[in-house]
Amino acid sequence: MKLFTTMSSNSFGTLFKLSTFGESHGTAIGGIIEGCPAGLKMDFTFIQNELDKRKPGQSKITTQRKESDTVEFLSGILNGVSTGTPIGFIIKNENQKESDYSHLQETFRPGHADFTYLQKYGLKHTAGGGRASARETACRVVAGAIAKLILKHYKINVCAFVSSIKNIEVGDDWIERKNSIVQRKKEKNLVRCPDEKIAKKMQELIEQTKKNGDTVGGIISCKIENVPAGIGEPVFDKLQAELAKAMLSINAAKGFEYGLGFDSTKLYGSEMNDIFTSDKNKNIKTLTNNSGGILGGISNGMPITFKVAFKPVSTIMQDQNSVDKNGKQIVLKGKGRHDPCVLPRAVPIVEAMAALVLADLLLRNRSSKL
Repeated sequence: MKLFTTMSSNSFGTLFKLSTFGESHGTAIGGIIEGCPAGLKMDFTFIQNELDKRKPGQSKITTQRKESDTVEFLSGILNGVSTGTPIGFIIKNENQKESDYSHLQETFRPGHADFTYLQKYGLKHTAGGGRASARETACRVVAGAIAKLILKHYKINVCAFVSSIKNIEVGDDWIERKNSIVQRKKEKNLVRCPDEKIAKKMQELIEQTKKNGDTVGGIISCKIENVPAGIGEPVFDKLQAELAKAMLSINAAKGFEYGLGFDSTKLYGSEMNDIFTSDKNKNIKTLTNNSGGILGGISNGMPITFKVAFKPVSTIMQDQNSVDKNGKQIVLKGKGRHDPCVLPRAVPIVEAMAALVLADLLLRNRSSKL
């Protein structure tokens, strides 16, 4: 029997650490959270609400796969409070339809991980992409919700929103507004864009794209407020590096930038530098925030801002040319239940991964100095 590579990279974090398991159409998905401090009061309603923002079938512009995504905690919690021991949880898959993928046994879907998984492991999960499926991200949202409960003790809050779909975008002024305002406005529409008029145009584009049997991508912007100065672990675990890894580990993510990002290449140093100042209480801050709240890989006390680019979903309801395992040319017909645009459901995932990064680095920061 020929042995192949094992999948070893299933964990994220150093002190606050999440390990996940499960496939798209298996019995269940789930995870183990290590490093959660003892004594944290669990808000189960909040955790489930976060999952509900990500779950499939929540609106007419998302996949119609029906899953309640109800999380069941198995360990690490006693009388609603964390015990300091590993927190185990599962989310059962209730709407498995492996038959939707039977026609893909011998073929490679353009844009998917079918080919690369086969090359690495010698086999591939046909049903929904298996481990490569975005269904795995539900586990991240559970852990991210618990991380948010930790951040709440520090008065740190994370808010992400859809800032563009294809060429329809909101103004940069939205990232400057208070998270509480953006959070309230973005949940009033299906797209999770805080600008009502722009959100309507985005929804219309998504609906038309779905009718055309196609998919569309866009950008999610995020701001983290009230992060104290001094968070981040140079040299290799810089705050922006950890955020970049977190965001680029999300399915369909294609780009990450923080602060002015690539636009900073168009400026002179005299334009880019954030000038330091202080208020009447001698609190030091900067007049601008081109650096996105990070200097030298460490938070500087200003809001942390970043953007994540997401490609169009790879499965489209149109015929596509491809090949089978033997290299024979075929025509692949799109079938199944898929999102025409991943952005609305990716917003809580971006927030979850950002919260995981901050919770982990805050705990690691306790060892920085006496």
